[in-house]
Amino acid sequence: MKNTAQVSAMHALPDGEAELSLVIRLPWEDVARLGQEAGRLASQMQRPVTLDEAVSHRLRSARPAASHAKPAAEQSASVSSGAGVTSLPRISGTA
Repeated sequence: MKNTAQVSAMHALPDGEAELSLVIRLPWEDVARLGQEAGRLASQMQRPVTLDEAVSHRLRSARPAASHAKPAAEQSASVSSGAGVTSLPRISGTA
């Protein structure tokens, strides 16, 4: 199965960030890894954590240090090289 994503809504936030609503098709293995990430985060924060929060946390922790947009040429070079992308750890079939 190929991963696909579709932006269903985007809103500007007062703090200068943006909020995107996405519909994403993922294999169950990726959903399981997100569940593990949510479990680790919940343990750290000592409270329940949703998959949405786990994804947001993961994306924020993988963000480069610069908080401003890059020029288009620099941005496309980063995307093509895979810079700034952190994959979730693989899980084994045994627990």
